[in-house]
Amino acid sequence: MSRFNRKTARAQPTSRVTSTGRILRTFQGGRGRERDARSELFLLAVANFVAQDTFYETGADRDDRFATLVRELAVTDPEWTAGLLGWLRGEGNLRTASVVGAAEYVKARLDAGATGGPSNRQVVDSVLRRPDEPGELLAYWTATYGRNVPKPVKRGVADAVRRLYSGKSLLKYDTAAKGYRFGDILNLVHAVPDPDKPWQGELFRYALDRRHHPDTAVPPASNRTLVAHRELMALPVAERRAVVTSEGGAERLAAAGMTWEALAGWLQGPMDKEAWEAVIPSMGAMALVRNLRNFDQAGVSDEVAAQVAARISDPAEVARSRQFPFRYLAAYQHAPSLRWAYPLEQALGHSLANVPALPGRTLVLVDRSGSMWGPLSSRSQLNRADAAAIFGTALALRAERADLVQFGTTSAEVRFRKGESVLKILERFGNLGGTDTTGAVRRHYRKHDRVLIVTDEQYAYSHYGDPTEQVPADVPVYTWNLAGYRAGHGPSGKANRHTFGGLSDAAFRMVPLLESARDADWPWAA
Repeated sequence: MSRFNRKTARAQPTSRVTSTGRILRTFQGGRGRERDARSELFLLAVANFVAQDTFYETGADRDDRFATLVRELAVTDPEWTAGLLGWLRGEGNLRTASVVGAAEYVKARLDAGATGGPSNRQVVDSVLRRPDEPGELLAYWTATYGRNVPKPVKRGVADAVRRLYSGKSLLKYDTAAKGYRFGDILNLVHAVPDPDKPWQGELFRYALDRRHHPDTAVPPASNRTLVAHRELMALPVAERRAVVTSEGGAERLAAAGMTWEALAGWLQGPMDKEAWEAVIPSMGAMALVRNLRNFDQAGVSDEVAAQVAARISDPAEVARSRQFPFRYLAAYQHAPSLRWAYPLEQALGHSLANVPALPGRTLVLVDRSGSMWGPLSSRSQLNRADAAAIFGTALALRAERADLVQFGTTSAEVRFRKGESVLKILERFGNLGGTDTTGAVRRHYRKHDRVLIVTDEQYAYSHYGDPTEQVPADVPVYTWNLAGYRAGHGPSGKANRHTFGGLSDAAFRMVPLLESARDADWPWAA
């Protein structure tokens, strides 16, 4: 009798996050699994806000673990590490971790005398995507390793400077609050203008003059933005509000590169209705989202509010902003006016474009234990518990048939209707104490076609075994890790046991691939 070569035979796909087989303990005392170095770094990197404490790790310990892993793999596996860092800053949209990682990549390779793989210069250039980031990388390097900046770092920064510096970026990012001004960076890295940008030489000279001779620095006549900005700054304070309220005032502010952050200082007065309505047309989508409460407090008109709503809910704007889905939850929580609720619901939906419509029956388990409630960063009230609820709810709403469960010490089903608002469903989640992931799976698994667990993996109560052992071996279990701790709650990298990570919806792309019997590669290699 044929045992393998049958019509129904299917490949057993695997994912890249891989366990080593070594047993560890989770921070809650559960039986955990060690991951190989690449997998540990990937999960840590996609969930890491540098210098931020988490429930179980201090920011310093977390950053040390991150730097140690980058330095090791930069020497032993430079192609993979360079790919991770470039993707982390691009599609991963994590600025600080990628900048720190690039600096550590260069340092480790210089110390080891390593020359194979992507060049140090190339890796530095690949993580600098915004005009303030060359200064961020240099500040990190000098604070960590001293003022002797090696040539590969200088050359990578110089390459980025030629791509990123413009008149508008100079006005937005070259401020006195920065330790490294544009002029300092140009001096340090000896950046020369791009020959394909004839205006860049004048811009660089102006940046140097602005830094070293601010009282006499004159913007190049060829740069209309800088000239218009200088004219606005030269206006007497008593005449400035008339610009805001005049016909064409919004266009004049935009032409001068006047940001909403700078407008209040320029006016030397409050950001009232007229000021906001003049600057709103030139604001970016996420700047609009962050200021919805301010618009309400200033009394912005319904007509202008409708324009804002159209912008923030536009699919192209959402895609271009590349923001994490939970940013829209934060805006919803902090902007009480009902006129923003539906646009934010639409924007949240667009930001979850990668969530698949899974066939059959799906069990979605969302971790709401105490360790998930710490803020994602010191500047944010957002937490992993709410991020987990967003992703779990979106999965359940898209699936053909789904059971949505929240768990901690106890567990409970979260009721929902097809087509219901994600933001309204989130209000039904609570804080459920400890972490009995295994108990939740045992209680709620009922011959589902797959199980998805959104968690930090730090479970306890392992006398019944790890959570994945509660599901038959031929049923896929997907763990979506939101914290990147060292020990996982079950094996990964074997048939039907898969771990992903991150704070965006990008990981969901792997589920349909695996279920179509295709191996899931690293995101930058897919």
